[in-house]
Amino acid sequence: MAAEKKGGHTNILSIDIGGTSIKTVLLDEDGNMLSEYLKSKTPAGATPKDIVTGIQELIKPIPETFNRVSIGFPGYVTNGIVKTAPNLAKNKWADVDLAQRVANALNHPVRLVNDADQQGLGVVKGKGFEIVFTVGTGFGTALLFDGELLPHLELAHLPINKTEDYDDYIGNKAFEDIGSDRWNKRLKKIIEIYKTVFNYDALYIGGGNSKHIDFKLENNITIVTNRDGIKGGAKLWKLADKYNIFTVNPNV
Repeated sequence: MAAEKKGGHTNILSIDIGGTSIKTVLLDEDGNMLSEYLKSKTPAGATPKDIVTGIQELIKPIPETFNRVSIGFPGYVTNGIVKTAPNLAKNKWADVDLAQRVANALNHPVRLVNDADQQGLGVVKGKGFEIVFTVGTGFGTALLFDGELLPHLELAHLPINKTEDYDDYIGNKAFEDIGSDRWNKRLKKIIEIYKTVFNYDALYIGGGNSKHIDFKLENNITIVTNRDGIKGGAKLWKLADKYNIFTVNPNV
């Protein structure tokens, strides 16, 4: 791990909000970790207030040598506004200005994107059409072409059968209900669907349940970790404002 920078506030505080835990680390502009990787449990049924408070508590040990904040969020986000949060509090997240609330609380500019999008920026090679899956509390996806983040699609909510979408079919609740063997068979099926539909050059699979994958993956499929993905918080600040990338400044 690189030594902490003491001066010149040019670093990035990168935050990954998940249905199970909130993670954070201090990064330099190239994505190198400058602090310990910290995480805390996401409160059950977390409200916007719970998340902002959880972030404030979690980052207390991190030196304030950052001047920007990146946040990956488990839902659909546009222009810093949360539209959906299927694995957090019910009926509490529609049109929540989370980026503004965090910017005000931390007094730094914030970029807020989907959590799989941020992870994608951290793990892809930047060559051709690359897709990222996250298999954790739910099912997240990100699409990138030549390292450029494409507009976010909530593919988790496409139906996969008459009663389930991808979140239902492969999320953590399904894993707990059906067990590892059947869950792995379902993941194989999803990979085959994505190969046929997207013809991707590379696929990356992250999220907490990726550790349970028990079958041989093709050469263009890689398992990645949350620690790898959170580094995308630095790459996020190298991109121009467009699609769902939007800079929100504090108004306090």
